[in-house]
Amino acid sequence: MSEADSTKNGTSRPQLTSSMRSSSYLSDHQQYRPPTKPDNHYGIDTVVEGVQNTQISPSPPQIIPFNGIPSPDNHKVVESGVSHDFSHPNCAAAPGTPRTDRLIATLIYKATSPRVSNAVPSPRLAPSPGLDGESSDIPANMAPTTDLAEFPMEPPIADPEPLDHLYGSYISPLCITSFLHLMSTFPLPPGSNDLSSSHRCLDNSDHPLVVELTLSPAPAPTYLSLNDMRKHELIYRFEREWNVDVVLQPDTLWRRHPRLVVFDMDSTLITQEVIDLLAATITNPPDLAARVADITHRAMLGELEFDSAFRERVALLKGLPATIFEDLRPVLDVTKGVPQLVRALKRLGVKTAVLSGGFLPLTSWLAGELGIDHAHANEVYVDDAGRLTGEVKGRIVGRERKQELLLEIAAREGVDPRQVIAVGDGANDLLMMESARLGVAWHAKPRVQMEAGARLNGGSLLDLLYLFGFTREEIEELSA
Repeated sequence: MSEADSTKNGTSRPQLTSSMRSSSYLSDHQQYRPPTKPDNHYGIDTVVEGVQNTQISPSPPQIIPFNGIPSPDNHKVVESGVSHDFSHPNCAAAPGTPRTDRLIATLIYKATSPRVSNAVPSPRLAPSPGLDGESSDIPANMAPTTDLAEFPMEPPIADPEPLDHLYGSYISPLCITSFLHLMSTFPLPPGSNDLSSSHRCLDNSDHPLVVELTLSPAPAPTYLSLNDMRKHELIYRFEREWNVDVVLQPDTLWRRHPRLVVFDMDSTLITQEVIDLLAATITNPPDLAARVADITHRAMLGELEFDSAFRERVALLKGLPATIFEDLRPVLDVTKGVPQLVRALKRLGVKTAVLSGGFLPLTSWLAGELGIDHAHANEVYVDDAGRLTGEVKGRIVGRERKQELLLEIAAREGVDPRQVIAVGDGANDLLMMESARLGVAWHAKPRVQMEAGARLNGGSLLDLLYLFGFTREEIEELSA
């Protein structure tokens, strides 16, 4: 029936007028509407089904003229080029009322990360070439191993289809809407009816790569704690779909004002593992470097106990000249953004520390070069001939020792643990991260990514400052 015929018969297409709108962006714009609301939304499904034969003529939103007092139904003021919204979803609570807990979600687009469409390739797509020029896609009917003991009990779960290449290689409005829809599935605290939200583009409003969302109220902690929410399968799947990192933090004073940031060194402040660099200098036996690297990898994954693995690797370095630490200084590759990050933290008055499972001579030197306040690492014995004996002096700076040192430094500096941030990449950093208000996994191993409070996998460690709520302009001013 055409629109003209509809008018002739005394009926008209239902419209979403201003009186029907709510204060929730999600409720007004999601494709599915409850039966009590007019179903006049035309989404992608109608396009697929053939909307070309349907006439869509939505009326413009009705704005009540401003007469000095905003209307309860329409709290938006538009007058002489000024547009202002008098709603208060994220304002301070009225005196005497309970404080509303808000949740801050920082979405950071991983522009440099490699993307795969699915773990199981489509049979209609041409196989992608591998590093050796051969196909790297495995047919879906091929067994993953010939060893029966290693054969998986269940087939692998395919990764979600990436959406960023369809809707924009940035934090698109659809990405934000999808995240809001995800968060709306978690129950709200008793007495709360609607989830309100607002957002800030921290780097660029036209093509944002970092967006900060304020959600009020936070999901009910009795149903899902913040730690469990950070590890939730829906959050992880959303990150895979949109190629983003999602960092969830309560909106507290401590988030905006940290006073101590503690770093791991190997694969965090620098891109290498120092002990692997040392092993690479030994040519006899020829497979020593590979053996040490394998032990390092398994220890970082948490498959080996760190202290015993470290002693085993140091024993393999017996006979190296102690001057090797000085020789390695020019080889160290500092992670992108680290010098600027440390400079910014010092200007903010934030203390810094590096707690390394490596070697004190290199750790102390790097801390001095970067301007880091505290440095702790392992010491090794050197014989009278100036060569390493293959033994470690004192306690090894492993999981428990890193945790102890973090608390000791915080107490010495008079810093509340709620104002401490810990950054690392290995399983031996997890206890240190648990003792801080926020533990950040930087390009970490899979287990650490899931256990840490936050994940960062971008191109620069300077992204850490976005978690404080700083904008790009503020970060540039701090790190200049």
